[in-house]
Amino acid sequence: MSSMPKSLPEDPIIRQLVMQARKSQLSRRHLLQGAGVGATALALAACAPSGGNAPQPATDVSDTDKSLTWSNWPAYIDEDDSGDYPTLINFESSTGIKVDYKIDIDDNNTYYGTIKDQLALGQDTGADTFCLTEWMVARLIRFKYVQELDAANIPNKKNLTPALLNPDFDPGRKMSLPWQNGFAGIAWNTEQIPAGLESVDDLWDPSLKGKVTVLSEMRDTMGILMLSQGVDIASGDWGADEYAKAIELLEKQVTSRQISGIKGNEYMQDFVSGDATAAIAWSGDITVLNAEAGFEKWKFALPDSGGTLWGDTFVVPMGSPRKKNAEILMNYYYEPEVAAEVAAWVNYITPVEGAQAVAAEMFPEVADNQLIFPNEETLSQAHIFRTLDTADDQAFNAEFQRVKLGA
Repeated sequence: MSSMPKSLPEDPIIRQLVMQARKSQLSRRHLLQGAGVGATALALAACAPSGGNAPQPATDVSDTDKSLTWSNWPAYIDEDDSGDYPTLINFESSTGIKVDYKIDIDDNNTYYGTIKDQLALGQDTGADTFCLTEWMVARLIRFKYVQELDAANIPNKKNLTPALLNPDFDPGRKMSLPWQNGFAGIAWNTEQIPAGLESVDDLWDPSLKGKVTVLSEMRDTMGILMLSQGVDIASGDWGADEYAKAIELLEKQVTSRQISGIKGNEYMQDFVSGDATAAIAWSGDITVLNAEAGFEKWKFALPDSGGTLWGDTFVVPMGSPRKKNAEILMNYYYEPEVAAEVAAWVNYITPVEGAQAVAAEMFPEVADNQLIFPNEETLSQAHIFRTLDTADDQAFNAEFQRVKLGA
């Protein structure tokens, strides 16, 4: 597909986004580095802790300690030319709460690996809140590693898109609150490929050999490959056979060196350097690259067979002693004006109702962007990778890592 539809019904996001969100959400920026991570870290993340008592919430000192630490992914909050975060500056000014904003999440599993021991013991992880992807958040809730939120401190929770309110892992959103959602699809350099790309098969054109990268997030890359093979990844009507067929395709393209790398955020640098011309990519990243280039040098689209849809979510770990401060932060980012400002910079789908109306007034170019405020037609082209049981999760990830390490 070369373009996306422009019509914008009142609250479209959210019907499909969320109907499937109750099953599972997809993970986003994945940066597994080197062979040392591999299947071991993935297995650690998939397995529940054994023995011991569930950790208890830390004593909250928010009333006397006006600070908090927030861990997040790269390029995931509004930023000005000096590298400051305008919405965070306004938050600190209006609340008196100082925020240490850390860009230290590069992957769900590797981040979990750095804090799993503290989580299991109910100790301070160093972050009072972080935004992991919902399939990982579901595990943390199941392990009783996160605190229940106090709705009285988050009155703007009323602005949460209703369809996102009752995922199966957290009915009523008592333990979590969505931060952003987004797409994975295909992207390309418009100067090198002026005709554009429409399908996943276009990535295998011999002229692109050695110039294609795919995402190191299993659910995005494998989801898109399976969709191209006619698999409904959101349904329960597929299993090991369908996954094996997609792995075979991935391995073929890696072995032939059609795919030059299986990467996380670093594919953006490959685009800039010219080492990559086409990719399976994340929607917001391409908008950021174009903003830095000053023109639409790269194009993102959902392939004709469909792309994937994911969501990242706030939680407060059991060991955080500043839960109330974190809740006040969440409440601030659920103000439609603030949500619209963040959306205008990060270019992902906001979960906050009212943000689109604000954007239409303040950022009209954003209100027209199907990657931020998608309508039903666009959403019908995006799919959420179904929930995996523990056995499939470990087996599928191990196979993906095996191929990745050979890339």
